[in-house]
Amino acid sequence: MKETRPKWRAIDLTLVGMFAALMAIGANITSWAPFLVIGGVPITLQTFFCVLAGAILGRRLGAVAMIVYMLIGLFGAPVFAQFGGGFGSVARPTFGFIISFIFAAYVTGWMIERGNGNPSVVRFIAATLAGMAINYLIGTNWMYIAYKFWAEAPKGFSYALAWSWMIVPLPKDIILSVIAGILSPRIYMSVRKSASYHQRVA
Repeated sequence: MKETRPKWRAIDLTLVGMFAALMAIGANITSWAPFLVIGGVPITLQTFFCVLAGAILGRRLGAVAMIVYMLIGLFGAPVFAQFGGGFGSVARPTFGFIISFIFAAYVTGWMIERGNGNPSVVRFIAATLAGMAINYLIGTNWMYIAYKFWAEAPKGFSYALAWSWMIVPLPKDIILSVIAGILSPRIYMSVRKSASYHQRVA
């Protein structure tokens, strides 16, 4: 039997666009608070919106929202941190965090979907924290490799120093990931009910 691919609904496109926009907003909090840049790593709200997207939209739409956000930035829109954009962003040491958002949203959504739609707060918090961990793991390792091979590294740069920079935003991201996990279940169920309604009336 031939497998049917899930159809794109208007509500899906709306939610994907909404989270891509939220990522752009969360990326540029440093434009109002420029002191929130540690070791070249801007402290943003992107991780929060990324795991929230995975938790609410699921693995497929959550990852697609992050891909859309990345492509918008690569094609020149100033949606990356500090209003960055363009294909030149790929060479920046922090571009790994942008790539990591795709995997973080996917893993978050995948963990929640394994619960068969059961909106357990514990499951949602575990999923958002796992997504945050993926974000840090991919982003920090990419940054280390970038500084070692093609970017100009700060004096005395090391793998330990790269991770030490992440200590500053870590408490913020842990707290916001937990908040995302607490907020997500009700929104998740509302989105599912709305999607079911639109599917019935379509």
